[in-house]
Amino acid sequence: MNTVDYLRISLIDRCNFRCQYCMPQGAELDYILRQELLTDQELLTLVKEVFIPVGFRKFRLTGGEPLLRPGVVELVRAIASLPETQDLAMTTNAFLLAGMAKELYQAGLRRINISLDSLNRETFDKIIGNRGRSRWEQTWEGIKAAHQVGFDPLKLNVVVIPGVNDQEVLDLAALTIHRSWHVRFIEFMPIGNSQLFGQRAWVPSEELRQRIHLRWGLIESSVRGNGPADVFQIPGAKGTLGFISQMSECFCDRCNRMRLSADGWLRPCLLNEQGQVDLKTALRSGVDTADLREQVRQLLMIKPEINFKERDSGIDGSYTRTMSQIGG
Repeated sequence: MNTVDYLRISLIDRCNFRCQYCMPQGAELDYILRQELLTDQELLTLVKEVFIPVGFRKFRLTGGEPLLRPGVVELVRAIASLPETQDLAMTTNAFLLAGMAKELYQAGLRRINISLDSLNRETFDKIIGNRGRSRWEQTWEGIKAAHQVGFDPLKLNVVVIPGVNDQEVLDLAALTIHRSWHVRFIEFMPIGNSQLFGQRAWVPSEELRQRIHLRWGLIESSVRGNGPADVFQIPGAKGTLGFISQMSECFCDRCNRMRLSADGWLRPCLLNEQGQVDLKTALRSGVDTADLREQVRQLLMIKPEINFKERDSGIDGSYTRTMSQIGG
């Protein structure tokens, strides 16, 4: 089992998109009341007094859409300034990024992942649940702004949904040929969208690799990230292609992360809901951070068992939260 030193921190469960795989149309979403969100001070207390002392050194800010969180730039600055922070990244839909990219970079954010599930405006708007003016152009401007500011690596996340955007795999892969961008293809998961998942299922990463290999060839890359992606490269390309195969290929033995929801629940595994700990309630009840550290240490010890033994229930089971509420 890998060393678990990577914490995904959800800053907010709200989003300005309504993506099919994350916040499905028609789903009843009970948004977290603002007073139930971890405050900046509570979050920093947990990072400094609980997570860093037990070994966490890499942090990723997620949502919902993290750029909707008031004061997000200062929060980035606070976490980036901690001497123990080895890596700080963010996952965003980039819709608000063009006007914030420079501030975020200056605050200490260096890596960014952007959700871009289609290069076709109509398909993009369909996936994100947009029924008004297309949001593709402003999203693309955000991507370009991040590139110009200097975010490196700049990663694009693509959730591949059969019959929706899987026909664009080659076009999206081609973005890496002349740009030092890194495209990550992610298998569609059933979390919070069982109806769509039941209709569409997923496209195995191996099938996507075969398509790309037949067009250009495909070689293993020497580039490795902090996550579970298997990384490849089109021969001669500047960027890379990653494949995150949580449905077709078990990578539990390589898992190095936990997830902290916006309302303070620590989740050891994305694919199932076993072993979660409510840190916010404990913190607000006056539980000493030393006791919280011990709870997290105990959870780290049993994480391998949760990952492996409960994986199948995660693939086939139901979820009480959508991906937006978990933090991705």
